[in-house]
Amino acid sequence: MPRRHRSARRGSRGPLQRLALPIAIPVALVVAVGAIVAIVDHSGANNVSDAANANCASPAAYVVPANTAGHGHHGSGTTAAASGAASPTTAASSTAAATTAASATASPTTAVSSTAAATTAPTATTAPTATASSTATATTAATGTTTTTPTTSASATPCPTTSATSTATAAAAAANVNCDIIVPANPLSAQGLATPYQLTGPNGMTPAQSGCTMTNAAALGAFVQATILNPQTGQLYVYDPLVITQGTTPAAAPVVPTLPRNAVVTIDFGFNGTDLTQVGATGNALRQGNCVNGQANSVFGQVSFCNGPTFFNDAFQLEREGRLTVPAVGTSNKIVASGGNLGTGTTCPTVRNFDMVDQDQSDNVTSLYLLNPATGQTAQNTTANAGNLTGDTTVANGSDNILLAAFLDPTLGCTPFMAPDLGNNNTPATSQALSELSAAKNQTAITALVPENDEMTLDGNGNFDVTKTNMYRAEVGQTPVNNQNNQQDSPAMYCQNLVNIQTPFLAANQTLLATGPTPVPGTGNNLLTFMANRLNMSFTNLGCQNFGLTNPVTVTLDGNGAAVAATFNTAVQTVTNTTGTGTGTGTGTATATPSASATATATAAPPARGHRRGRPHHEYMDPSGA
Repeated sequence: MPRRHRSARRGSRGPLQRLALPIAIPVALVVAVGAIVAIVDHSGANNVSDAANANCASPAAYVVPANTAGHGHHGSGTTAAASGAASPTTAASSTAAATTAASATASPTTAVSSTAAATTAPTATTAPTATASSTATATTAATGTTTTTPTTSASATPCPTTSATSTATAAAAAANVNCDIIVPANPLSAQGLATPYQLTGPNGMTPAQSGCTMTNAAALGAFVQATILNPQTGQLYVYDPLVITQGTTPAAAPVVPTLPRNAVVTIDFGFNGTDLTQVGATGNALRQGNCVNGQANSVFGQVSFCNGPTFFNDAFQLEREGRLTVPAVGTSNKIVASGGNLGTGTTCPTVRNFDMVDQDQSDNVTSLYLLNPATGQTAQNTTANAGNLTGDTTVANGSDNILLAAFLDPTLGCTPFMAPDLGNNNTPATSQALSELSAAKNQTAITALVPENDEMTLDGNGNFDVTKTNMYRAEVGQTPVNNQNNQQDSPAMYCQNLVNIQTPFLAANQTLLATGPTPVPGTGNNLLTFMANRLNMSFTNLGCQNFGLTNPVTVTLDGNGAAVAATFNTAVQTVTNTTGTGTGTGTGTATATPSASATATATAAPPARGHRRGRPHHEYMDPSGA
């Protein structure tokens, strides 16, 4: 997900406007099918650095192996994508760095989201599409604590769209962080999947007025991904429905998938801004797809879903009957076992593994689209389209899944779960739902489930909400909050496990992880420092300090604010504040109350049409794209 760069992540829980991360030199990965450079500003309002926006600031770059991500790009160009919250430990890099990255030989760029944030230097020469002004406090500590409280104000001319000609329109587009996505009729059918989704502005704003265009994908791009189950055979498939800017036509007609008889389909949505709200193309389109945005007055934010509970219930039933087989993640002799009885030994990680989760796990998708910068038209990222379309770039949604599949798995000697892509000649591809099925199959003794202090599950007032948390969990195939899993995943215990499992994992495997490429050079100079900075941010953004815990990571930053070294305090910690309860109306009890800053933020007037209050998604940066 996160959902987002969160390294010294979300220092405060008030709205932190996004700060741009310029790109640095991509690192090539040894892969069978090239590499994807992912341009990501996890601050939530990212800049597009492709040919369509040559004068826009460039965010940080990810280098993602196309085959492990499951979506190889076959053309040339830059992928613009973003997802995250600006954070206290990521500093923007220089224009020179962005130029260097742009000239790199790696193929398309794709974004990866994560829940870590980086400290943004107030003097950075690049800025987000939207005018950003923020004050954040990030705590970085191992045995001691270093507090950085930058007050950053950054503004930049918004990346233009072809129809945004007036200064007033451009300013409105730059300031906007929310969009609507129009869901076609019968979204779970083959025709519905092949009908383009339309990205448009919220509250009646046009794409040009709001900046909600796929040309502006790095800041406000929307992405859709379907995972399909054959209920007779248990075979799984992936299909990426196309998203176009409202008022445009596809650069190439979407492939109409051939679905199995009585196919069970789940659809996941991802967004590179703050809140994406589904709107039905017809009066009953959302009902036909069993689609949910969250609660009536509190959307999840960057993500939403269609038909998740039905898909996962059927998949789990087929597994019990032996008709669906989800492969084991396996083990790797490259991994150094860590964490004692709490750790997972040499078993490969999943998206529910405390070795790699962040502040808002299980979010966003791995879909990639081809974009024609000159026309603003998009097309599915298929071999045929890449061969027939010229001058295209690749745009993507930041995702926790890409961090795992494209960075951690290759470095650790592991393999992601993939299935045939019905839109691309059955080429193996990843998806968010596949990642969750793999995680459910390969549960560890201590499993990370979406907690109530995840910003996307807070209620409209910024309080813990068991009902909303359970709604989210159901859409990604996770068990609801109960006394048993609260022992591991209550707000306090989620923080404790994050500290006591991920910290020793990073410390024990730091030599290996340091050989891996960094997803965001502006956050960390290799995979280790990136992950360390991300954990540092997640600790703050989840409010872990409120439970009597101490940030276990200390990062050393270079002049641009990127982590170049990290130290870890692996001493086992125990929460000391577990008596509070959440304010949700569902069953179950949270073990801590939200921080004062979260509650104070929630007192602001709610955005129109029930958008979330409290911490905006990716309030701090989330370097990993996860």
